[in-house]
Amino acid sequence: MPVIRAIRQATADDWPRIWPFWHRIVAAADTYTWDPDTSEEAARALWMSPAKRVYVAEDSAGAVVGSAYLTPNYAGPAARTANAGFMVDPDRAGHGIGRALAEHVLDEARAHGYRGMVFNAVVETNPAVRLWTSLGFMILGTVPDAFEHPRDGRVGLHIMYKALGD
Repeated sequence: MPVIRAIRQATADDWPRIWPFWHRIVAAADTYTWDPDTSEEAARALWMSPAKRVYVAEDSAGAVVGSAYLTPNYAGPAARTANAGFMVDPDRAGHGIGRALAEHVLDEARAHGYRGMVFNAVVETNPAVRLWTSLGFMILGTVPDAFEHPRDGRVGLHIMYKALGD
């Protein structure tokens, strides 16, 4: 059972509570394609962009233990296909927070009229691949040797998709 009190829309005041785990995850360079040396200012612009709906998961003490965003993946006639990003504080991994955030964001995507969700670059060694497939995402293809993993060397990037209905 998740150790989450609430998942809610993020405010600008949440960024200082997101940044420590955001930085830790990106700096590890093993799950995200963003530059491990991304500055806090650039990270905030990436994650908290006005084009995105950003969410936070809070534990029973009110600590932010995860965050996610929802945004269109494409524009124009393809704007009903969503994209999302998810981060859980590594110290809280394995407690159902990622699954709870994913289920929340998928519900939000449906509520906002998205018909599908695509992930453009999921590192194939990322343990979250199991979560995404358990939630009905399929691997459409893999770009081979596209990611320089710090321990595993060159690995592929999956393109994953889930239909959300009409």
